[in-house]
Amino acid sequence: MKTSISAFPYQLCSKKKIFCNIQLATKYASLNIRVNKPFQEEEKKKEMDNILLGVHDVNLKLTLAFGCGLHHAGLQEKDRKIVEELFVNQKIQVLIATSTLAWGVNFPAHLVIIKGTEYYDGKTRRYVDFPITDVLQMMGRAGRPQFDAQGTAVILVHDIKKHFYKRFLYEPFPVESNLLSVLADHMNAEIVSGTVNSKQDAMDYITWTYFFRRLVMNPSYYELDDTDYSSINRYLSELVEKCVYDLSQSYCIGIDEDNSRIQPTTLGRIASYYYLSHKTLKMFHEELSEVCGIPELIKILSNSHEYAELPVRHNEDQQNSELAQQLPLEVSPHTMDSSHTKTNLLLQAHFSTLTLPSSDYYTDTKSVLDQAIRILQALLDTSADQGWLVTSMCIINLLQMVLQGHWCHESTLLCLPHIMTYHLESFRKPNGNLIECLPELMALCDGKFEVLFSMLKDEMRRAHIEQVYQILTKLPQLEVKMHLKKNASDEGADENQTVEIAITAGGHRNAKQWIKVYADQEYTLQLELSKINKTKKPDTKAYVPKFPKGKDEGWILILGEIESQELIALKRVGYVRYHSRPQLAFFTPEKPGRFIYTFYLMSDSYLGLDQQYDIFLDVLPS
Repeated sequence: MKTSISAFPYQLCSKKKIFCNIQLATKYASLNIRVNKPFQEEEKKKEMDNILLGVHDVNLKLTLAFGCGLHHAGLQEKDRKIVEELFVNQKIQVLIATSTLAWGVNFPAHLVIIKGTEYYDGKTRRYVDFPITDVLQMMGRAGRPQFDAQGTAVILVHDIKKHFYKRFLYEPFPVESNLLSVLADHMNAEIVSGTVNSKQDAMDYITWTYFFRRLVMNPSYYELDDTDYSSINRYLSELVEKCVYDLSQSYCIGIDEDNSRIQPTTLGRIASYYYLSHKTLKMFHEELSEVCGIPELIKILSNSHEYAELPVRHNEDQQNSELAQQLPLEVSPHTMDSSHTKTNLLLQAHFSTLTLPSSDYYTDTKSVLDQAIRILQALLDTSADQGWLVTSMCIINLLQMVLQGHWCHESTLLCLPHIMTYHLESFRKPNGNLIECLPELMALCDGKFEVLFSMLKDEMRRAHIEQVYQILTKLPQLEVKMHLKKNASDEGADENQTVEIAITAGGHRNAKQWIKVYADQEYTLQLELSKINKTKKPDTKAYVPKFPKGKDEGWILILGEIESQELIALKRVGYVRYHSRPQLAFFTPEKPGRFIYTFYLMSDSYLGLDQQYDIFLDVLPS
């Protein structure tokens, strides 16, 4: 089968749509087609020239002039809208797109051409067939109800597959179940919810699924030899045993000694809550340690099973090698064709604000970032369950990095709009010292635009300075008040034993006054968070210009002991509009003595806005 399709008789109809397997193929196909003169004659040159002024993509700008459009995920949103409008209004006669267009947008055409039924799978390093549903969906775009009495669909396929597709098109094709590939994760969710408590429950549950109906109707598809009662029972028993074994090996479930009762573990609950694979939680359990830094956490995040399907296209292993040379953290040079290595590189490039090799990489970065938040939240829960203070705080820093698109060791002033590294020298205090972080700049420019303007007037336009000031005033500033309350251990105990924890101007507890508490007793740290910079119209959305989705502001409260590196309590708090009064319950040390606990107020969205306060406890024998 020839890859060039320029010789195909397109003149037979007015509007045509051509589906290609990958984004790169759309470009090559359009460059082949654009040499045909009929497209030049159909276009009104002046009108098209005006439209082309607003097109960003170079290849799209070139092909549109010949009446041929491109449509794929690598295009900017504005370019895609232009192409869609031109095709719907019949300004262009040919649209070349990837298969995703058949699902995302309904743009019918008189003629649909499916240029090949295979795509390259980087994970298996071979060409694989399109799902049958994708082929049907692409064919379904043939025919415009308001213009055509009939539509035409042409499938370009290898000779050896011609018979299969003819049979598929002209005979009924059953819909089969895909439950087997995700049965362990599906069963884990049912175990966590309490629906499945034993292996027998799991067997009963499977018999109520669509998979079981198709198993009986089409056993060979699911590798079942016979459909008699004993064969089906043995087949399902083996499925359940394998599923339970996999979940047990992933530390997601526990099985009683009599091998009858199944109970979820903390890791199983985390996997179910965040919709993660049990393989990801197994990797967390085995790779996380008491002290994990940012490089180790980036590697763990990249190795999540959720990134196993990230595409690695033709020759991208070479592009990955070139990209790796520009990044600070090393990766194995032997795994450049791995989805997980590519994920690692895309994350580093996101933090380093590097220019990526192609538009495909920007699309892939969006896919990586879309899933990173829930994976990191699950990683934080896993670390907190182990009581690892250092690792948990580094995970939160990595979460902030993902949202802001900067390394945590860089100046937090770079998170402001239009601020580049060469602007940092302009941020100075009245005494001439450099301003090193956002809180210092926020305090200095509090309600004083002229202060910020005087710093940056020689570096950027006033409109840009106003945008910097607008974001600076939007960043949340919280005041913290703390009280320590002893929880009632019995009916006769005093429930109002509350002690205020005074905070000095420097943000630390007065070390001369220790708070007397009793050993191995439950106390509650009562917090009052008050927003200082209140606005008339509160905006819950955080300023995250480099993150592809919107994100609400939030806070993570941590109580820990630095000396032992132990995380004692953790709690998440949402957007603080005016006031919030969260509480952290914890047990005091079992042994008497003096201990210094530290309370951390950490943003889940911003770098550099975290606060910490020491709490001095004099633990007495209970």
